[in-house]
Amino acid sequence: MSAAQEGGSRPQGGAARKKRTRLDGVLLLDKPSGISSQGAVSRAKGIFSAAKAGHTGTLDPMATGLLPIAFGEATKFAHALLDADKGYRATVRLGVTTTTGDLEGEVVREAPVEVDREVLEAALAPFRGEISQMPPMYSALKHAGRPLYEYARAGTEIPRAPRRITIRALTLESFDGTDACIEVACTKGTYIRVLAEDIGKALGCGATLAALRRTQVGRFSLESAVTLAALAEMTEEERLARLLPADALLEGLPSLALDTEQARRMAHGQVVVHPDAAGGLVRVYGPDSAFLGLAEASDDGALTAHRLVSSEPVKA
Repeated sequence: MSAAQEGGSRPQGGAARKKRTRLDGVLLLDKPSGISSQGAVSRAKGIFSAAKAGHTGTLDPMATGLLPIAFGEATKFAHALLDADKGYRATVRLGVTTTTGDLEGEVVREAPVEVDREVLEAALAPFRGEISQMPPMYSALKHAGRPLYEYARAGTEIPRAPRRITIRALTLESFDGTDACIEVACTKGTYIRVLAEDIGKALGCGATLAALRRTQVGRFSLESAVTLAALAEMTEEERLARLLPADALLEGLPSLALDTEQARRMAHGQVVVHPDAAGGLVRVYGPDSAFLGLAEASDDGALTAHRLVSSEPVKA
């Protein structure tokens, strides 16, 4: 029996597309290996049938772990996590050097490893605290409008300036004579691939990154994340329950409550005076505790809209 005979109608131009929905919130995703951050966002966006989504900081395709994804109005505040500290669990393979600093590159050197745990612990010490790190050629940093990895693939070396980063914690969890598992807490802009290479240089045998898992982004932890496979098996209600509100990205900022008139004035771009306002960015909420967005507070108590959420209806 045909679709028409069953009372249905055949979609024109192939299968019917699922309607995209306005959806706001933050998903803590456990990204699998072998997929880019943007690819993971696209997959999650499709599972939720969301109209708009973006990530809050990339993970290499080889890497797994915590990737916060912002949907809808939450994308306006995704930048808040770009500056956040990060946590990683990494496997550093000693005695191997590759073109990319990880196992996805070609092996360019192999050397015997004559290192025990005591020697390795001593080699890690200089990397704790504020250090200089040279950004790798295989990175998305731009030169003349092109990412560095494009130059690297063409065999062109671009001069780079070292950056100051801070390794807040560096712990050796295990070592089997070749592979060292380390836990790293660091500031933004830290390349764990480069850290692995630099540890290998310090030991004289070379090293490359064999595995990487992000465990922390700001206050968010991997323990609260969900996989794409698990999301695909959930009901719509279960998936929506995994979303955090948009203002979860901004919990480190102070907040102010506005009354109805103040909220109306701010929505129309007018300056609002609030007795509790001090200098800097603040989260602002309406009289019903609805999140309105970010405002810039001056020292004299004046509030100016910085980035507000849309007032369009939201699918809960």
